Amino acid sequence: MHMADALISPEVGGAMWAVTAGLVAWSAKKLKEDPDEGRIPLMGVLGAFIFAAQMINFSIPATGSSGHLGGGMILAALLGPYAAFLTLASVLVVQALFFADGGLLALGCNIFNMGFFTCFVAYPLIYRLIAGTGRNRNRILAASVLSSATALQLGAFSVVLQTVASGISALPFGTFVLLMQPIHLAIGIVEGFVTAGVILFVLKARPEVLEAAGGRTHLRDVSLRTVLAGLAAAAVLTGGVLSWFASAYPDGLEWSIAKTTGSEELAAPGEGIHSTLAGLQEKTAILPDYGFRAGSGDDGAAEASEEAAWPNPDMGTTVSGLAGGAMTLALARLIGFALRRSAGARK
Repeated sequence: MHMADALISPEVGGAMWAVTAGLVAWSAKKLKEDPDEGRIPLMGVLGAFIFAAQMINFSIPATGSSGHLGGGMILAALLGPYAAFLTLASVLVVQALFFADGGLLALGCNIFNMGFFTCFVAYPLIYRLIAGTGRNRNRILAASVLSSATALQLGAFSVVLQTVASGISALPFGTFVLLMQPIHLAIGIVEGFVTAGVILFVLKARPEVLEAAGGRTHLRDVSLRTVLAGLAAAAVLTGGVLSWFASAYPDGLEWSIAKTTGSEELAAPGEGIHSTLAGLQEKTAILPDYGFRAGSGDDGAAEASEEAAWPNPDMGTTVSGLAGGAMTLALARLIGFALRRSAGARK
């Protein structure tokens, strides 16, 4: 559900940058008011895991489409909403800057669509109400599926509204929304089951993590070695190897655009801020589309053959999964350390 700049006008993109910046500042303020240094390593490892998990698109049967985890509900259930929002923002910033996944003008939209509805709507209003204290497996499963599906529906609808409000594409509201909502309902249900699996793993290993996410305790005196090791191993395995098995089908947004316009990608305006940000992203994206840059001698036929293969063992994909996970881990931990230091300086 990563939006490209071609869908967004400068006015809508700028407004969503401002809204998202406000949410980042608010989340940072809330974490500084209740610092917990035990949460910092968990932010980093979970960020790396979500980065890797987002590389694996799974096919949606009978549609020719695919989806991937957003990860917001996993983060919210294990970190609490404020740390989860900052961690997911870290994932999306790394993806946009270094892998050209999602546009820079659309970055505010993407963080809002995938982070706000999971962390600040579905988590407090659905997940926590159903899961309760978080130790009943059936309640966790029900809470994960309902909250994930709802958050993705809201995020998908927000994508439609931002696109139509921008008015620079030819996507009609009625057709676009009728394609976006059902396909993202299917993706959201799958995400709900995966979310429940991750939460139940952590519940079995360290139930204190869920209690801390709910604000009932802190993690500073809790050993998270088992949880961190398990999630780190999952991140390395997912980003390094399982990413070869990602579906070659277009994701839900690309599929909806293709069904509406006949093309998975729309051309962005070739001038103004769109052109400036596209040029900037071309310079910063060291592994565009999660692979090595194509050499001048490569031909299109070879690339097309590789794209169609499944599974697609590729060193560029492996390096992207491992490097992206490491970058996200470093950025999320840096944010956590900076907030802890700032909170300590205020005392």
